[in-house]
Amino acid sequence: MTCPPDRSEAASSGHPAPAPTATPYQLMGGAATFEQLTREFYRGVADDPLLRPMYPEDDLEPARQRLEWFLAQYWGGPTTYGERRGHPQLRRRHLPFAVTPQARDRWLHHMMAAVDTLDIDPDAEQVLRDYLTRAAFSLVNRMEQL
Repeated sequence: MTCPPDRSEAASSGHPAPAPTATPYQLMGGAATFEQLTREFYRGVADDPLLRPMYPEDDLEPARQRLEWFLAQYWGGPTTYGERRGHPQLRRRHLPFAVTPQARDRWLHHMMAAVDTLDIDPDAEQVLRDYLTRAAFSLVNRMEQL
């Protein structure tokens, strides 16, 4: 297998450099999309009697910011989450909370309502919805409310 020439080699050879491939983060609209998604999501969480107690901070902004960083990094954007928080370890980070099927469904309700507010490509939207649904199901750690 041969490696493609680097940009300087391509330019000096008279051939155009290959176009960089856009990341899902870029295709979904970048920072603005993930900020909107998380703001809308936490707007719903703020008044949810099942989910709100899972957020110990009075102000939901730090949690919103962490989720924005995480999603941005997951989809190929800035690596701020990893730089500030380390490996996501989603299951471990959620173990202290009773993530029941009911909590999962409430989380998905608010997250899907937030996705509904986005203006992104329908294919990208479906991929995002699929990921969020799989993530929510994977975090269930108790079958009934304590």
